[in-house]
Amino acid sequence: MSSFHTSNRQIVPIVRGLASSVWVPRIVLGTFISTAILRPSIYQSFLTALWLSLYSSRLYRFSGFETVETVLCYIIIEPLYTYKFGRNPHLRIDLRGRSRSTVDSGRPAIPKMRRPSKRMGEMFLYAAPLLLLDFTMIKKFAGVPVTEIRRSGGYSFEVVNSSFADISPSFLLPTVHNFTLYCPLQLTRALPVASPSSRRLCFELIASFFIYDTLFFFIHIAFHRVKFLAKIHQPHHTHAEMHPQVTNKLSVAERISLVLLANFALNIIGSHVLTRSAFVPLFVYLLVEVHSGLDLPWSYDKLMPFGWGAGSRVHANHHRTGNGAFAPFFSWWDWGCESLDKRWKQKRT
Repeated sequence: MSSFHTSNRQIVPIVRGLASSVWVPRIVLGTFISTAILRPSIYQSFLTALWLSLYSSRLYRFSGFETVETVLCYIIIEPLYTYKFGRNPHLRIDLRGRSRSTVDSGRPAIPKMRRPSKRMGEMFLYAAPLLLLDFTMIKKFAGVPVTEIRRSGGYSFEVVNSSFADISPSFLLPTVHNFTLYCPLQLTRALPVASPSSRRLCFELIASFFIYDTLFFFIHIAFHRVKFLAKIHQPHHTHAEMHPQVTNKLSVAERISLVLLANFALNIIGSHVLTRSAFVPLFVYLLVEVHSGLDLPWSYDKLMPFGWGAGSRVHANHHRTGNGAFAPFFSWWDWGCESLDKRWKQKRT
């Protein structure tokens, strides 16, 4: 009996170590992603059934679905991080002049944050311009015939002599909805019939996040280096301490640019609509994570290998200094620029 208790005491630290180790989620995620890419047949029946259900859903066909999905994801994810921030002072990065020992010795004051009931105007300012675009511009997705795109945009087959009759399926050539009494607004979106494979979903998600991270890196530099853009971006950095609500402390121009960049990254690779639906919660999660001001044990940057993820600590330092870490999620563009800068300085000396 005593030997049983002894062995039990030996096992407990091992279990606790595994629970706190990043290798557990790494193995789980790695297995899921690798099987999704190498053995897509495992997930195909599920994806087909899911897509058939979504395809026949009026809510999913609603032209403002992605805007609604984004808002819902934000109002679920951000409060969870805000609650974690308020209840766990030892996890707060706190790069505003206080040492970690000071944080651990007491309960530091929580920075001024707004209650959810006081933030309805913030949600309206975010959603209103996006819904305006949703209701006035025709949605163009890969794999959708032009005839279906025309029908969703209010262009009947009888309007053959109209200058708007020839609609390009390319998202690079935006088309305004045909406003009529019969179809006053762009309320539905045409969807592809076929479901994607898990391999396609994975590759498209990886590619779209890489493209978004790349484009944002250069635009973010412009928001810091170009004077009139810097004035627009400055309020995003005016806070006493990094916290989750800083995520949405943006001007209307910055919010729209985020969404348009994400749309471009998804559209330029011809991503499936289901990829777009999966992109939204991941995108919102990453945005809130890097602005959370929390050093979490299983944060995405700790799960990614080789230091590829930038993470909340790096982004908090960017907010404090205004330098470096211009890419929102990953590290390679900042590494590349630092390497080029060092070589340039070495050549000059």
